[in-house]
Amino acid sequence: MDRNGYDLRRVCGHRNRPLHTSKGNRNTAVLPESEEKLQSFDNPMMFHNEMHCSKPTDKKDVDIINIKGIEDIGYAQPESVVLNTFSADQDARHTSGLYFQDGKRHVDYVLVYQYKKSNRKGLSSRHRGSVGSRQQEVDVQPNMQPSDFPEDDQRLRREEFELNLLEAGLELESDEETKAYGLGFVKIHTPWHVLCREAEFLKIKMPTKKVYEVKQKTGILNKISNILHKITSPLRPKVEEQNNVTFKHLSYPFSREKKHLFDLSDKDNFFSSTTRSTIVYEILKRTTCTKAKYSMGITSLLASGVYVAAYPLHDGHYRGESVEENDRKLLYEQWASYGIFYKYQPLDLVRKYFGEKIAFYFAWLGVYTQMLIPASTIGVIVFLYGCATVNENIPSMEMCDHRANITMCPLCDKTCSYWKLSSTCATARASHLFDNPATVFYSIFMALWAAMFLEHWKRCQMRLNYKWDLTGFEEDEDHPRPEYEARVLTKVLEKELQKKEETEKEKLTWKDRTPAYLTNIVSILFMIGLTFAIVFGVILYRISTAAAMAVSPDPYAKANVRVIVTATAVIINLVVILILDEVYGSVARWLTKIEIPKTDKSFEERLIFKAFLLKFVNAYTPIFYVAFFKGRFTGRPGKYTYIFRNMRMEECAPGGCLMELCIQLSIIMLGKQLIQNNLFEIGIPKLKKLIRYIKAKREAKLETESNCKIPRQYESDYNLEPFAGLTPEYMEMIIQFGFVTLFVASFPLAPLFALLNNVIEIRLDAKKFTSELRRPNAAKSKDIGIWYNILRGLGKLAVIINAFVISFTSDFIPRLVFMYLYSPDGTLNGFTNHTLSYFNVSHFEPGSEPLEPMALGHKVDMCRYKDYREPPWSSQPYDLSKEFWSVLAARLAFVIIFQNLVMFMSDFVDWMIPDIPKEISERISKEKLLMVDLFLKEEQTKLQIVEALSSQEKERTEENIDGCPTENPTELSENCTASADTSQSHFINTEKEVI
Repeated sequence: MDRNGYDLRRVCGHRNRPLHTSKGNRNTAVLPESEEKLQSFDNPMMFHNEMHCSKPTDKKDVDIINIKGIEDIGYAQPESVVLNTFSADQDARHTSGLYFQDGKRHVDYVLVYQYKKSNRKGLSSRHRGSVGSRQQEVDVQPNMQPSDFPEDDQRLRREEFELNLLEAGLELESDEETKAYGLGFVKIHTPWHVLCREAEFLKIKMPTKKVYEVKQKTGILNKISNILHKITSPLRPKVEEQNNVTFKHLSYPFSREKKHLFDLSDKDNFFSSTTRSTIVYEILKRTTCTKAKYSMGITSLLASGVYVAAYPLHDGHYRGESVEENDRKLLYEQWASYGIFYKYQPLDLVRKYFGEKIAFYFAWLGVYTQMLIPASTIGVIVFLYGCATVNENIPSMEMCDHRANITMCPLCDKTCSYWKLSSTCATARASHLFDNPATVFYSIFMALWAAMFLEHWKRCQMRLNYKWDLTGFEEDEDHPRPEYEARVLTKVLEKELQKKEETEKEKLTWKDRTPAYLTNIVSILFMIGLTFAIVFGVILYRISTAAAMAVSPDPYAKANVRVIVTATAVIINLVVILILDEVYGSVARWLTKIEIPKTDKSFEERLIFKAFLLKFVNAYTPIFYVAFFKGRFTGRPGKYTYIFRNMRMEECAPGGCLMELCIQLSIIMLGKQLIQNNLFEIGIPKLKKLIRYIKAKREAKLETESNCKIPRQYESDYNLEPFAGLTPEYMEMIIQFGFVTLFVASFPLAPLFALLNNVIEIRLDAKKFTSELRRPNAAKSKDIGIWYNILRGLGKLAVIINAFVISFTSDFIPRLVFMYLYSPDGTLNGFTNHTLSYFNVSHFEPGSEPLEPMALGHKVDMCRYKDYREPPWSSQPYDLSKEFWSVLAARLAFVIIFQNLVMFMSDFVDWMIPDIPKEISERISKEKLLMVDLFLKEEQTKLQIVEALSSQEKERTEENIDGCPTENPTELSENCTASADTSQSHFINTEKEVI
């Protein structure tokens, strides 16, 4: 026992040495300086199959010093912990890697570290000799310090960290005799008393014995619910779900003082595997390691390379007939299979195995996919309406009429010649499929759909919060990130070198982050500028290619210049977008790292903002160009706007740019979904897994044949891809949501393709989580976080963009203006001629006239171009006509009316639909009342027992005064206590309330 009153544990196994407590940290065991030097040449933790286990303190051949004096902080243990060594074949059950060698204690967490196996005689080799031989080596090289050898320094940190884990109550078992060459594994088990202590600290809600009956629907609603349940029964996975439960357990934060409230008959399964791993991870994060100065937690040790991995184990293998049934296998069969794509997701099992945060992602993805069904159905109807009415569309019929004999002006200078309007007949007919009156109403519907989707998700989210006992859950402040701690440590060391006094705890200020902020601003602006430059380069490609194809001898190329140029340019855009998406993702992560955010939550939010900004600009810039800029600044014949010499701005087709926008949107959306979201997600993890397997197999050849054995579970899990967070998963769905809502007026089939993609995406992500990734640390969450705000912002932006697409990109407004102001019969007859202006070919600028003026077989005096301008015989030739200003006014009016009307309707839907379902709100309120009633009855019972005890004591006192014999007060107290426990258990188990 030291002077502070603390006893210290011994580490027994290779060598028994007493440990001393440093003055700076009363709970951290460190070695004296002389012992550190010895330990730098001999690593007791490097021996194979060592296990930190509990042994009785009365064992004669083991010297144990009990830990005392720390009951006040909850670290008191029923028995001492020692380090012991077991044979590799002691129990067959441990060969799976899911249990300790005793085959009883389950592995809750695994730490992995690297070490070098070397036969060289020197400082880095392991010696099994006596202390004297090691001391001789120290005397030979007295100037060598452990810090001079990184491997030894890391080993010392591991020893101290693992010893501190022992002091926190965890049980450890180390194993280096594995198939993985050069890797050591530390298996962690959490005993019952530690689980109880940490569950109370973390305020983990657990189901109590108290149950209540959930009020079911009655009357016609009950019949409808039963019918729907029978109809959808084939769509439900074959797993145990919590839907339509009659009784529900009240949940209450676990407390050791109120253990009688909980059913502790099965202690092994009372805390789920996700809860156990969460508890271990919390202990790992807060356990200190003083050899890494100011370092705290496993995250710092992972960042510094002391450990190379830390993860909870999967429940077992997921394939094979001989594999025992486990949650992982059940998820793989009933969730990750493509053959059951039509079934609902087993969200309760997903939450049980992966935690609430991942379960909420899949729940949101499922709701989003379900809501795409009505959106895609209406979109298909709109498309079919366009197909049915294409032969009745007057503007396209006028364009296809060869008798009109309308000659159009050249599309480029010199090399392009005059052409007939009827040559664009196919494009005009195809434009009507997407540019028809139904498109406007579909845009309004999709704006309301986005609002209803967000409201529906909020209601589903509240149902899951109630179902998963997340009501009242608040996220605590995260531990500082290791990079933040390292930067603070550097700042502290710099002050120590300058001999400055520390007045308060050091932290990073805005001055420390100013270089990072400037780098972020400059880099983001550069990346956005790079995207614009690439789009500009594609524009130059389109212009030059169109000019080159105009002089091609191939008649097919000449006739399909627009389609070929558009398709090839879109493919180039797609390839660039896919490449820049990966680059921007890495750049966004790097920019976030150099900012050094303090917590993981802050890091994630900053990363999401940067990645979304860059990827949004990257994905939508080519589409915005076609929708709002192409053809707007071209000028007119004789006075064109030029980018460079002889390269003038692009023009839209006579039918408008909507068809080109549709092609652009469809190819980019489908390409991203097919290549990036599916092939990349399947191929890259499998490729990385194959590389790790080949590397491990090559290194395994260096091992002896005796070390060849079947890999255990923790070895198999180490070869899986580490979990990188949900940001990439959300990001691809958010970008898709933008494609579905922002430009739906130009591509009504976007929701259909999104639906087909998401049906595959759900199963693809499920397969990746169950078979390709290490099991993530289970994290609690009550919503999808910042992503909801992004979705809401996209929904508002979609209203504005669709208003401008309908107004400025399509011909919807010009047709309405023509019908009501200029048509003699109130129809669209003559609309095409009304939108075309005249140009006298003699007014071409010198050097810009066509090289082949007789390409059509006759001389052309007048050509037509799409614009509202005065004819050359007017008093103000080529000026904007009054029709232009009428159409422009109508367009702006439509934008204002459409935007305000749809916004009002969206807000009205938001107001009409409550965020919390009424029955859920009632159940939450009832649960609170039942819990209060439970504790009131418990207090009343205790009070009655105390009153009864005091009255009996009073009677005995009176009997003693009268000379009567008294009963044993101790027995009476025990009987009363037993009676109290019985009465409490009785009303907890039997009382039921109906909501």
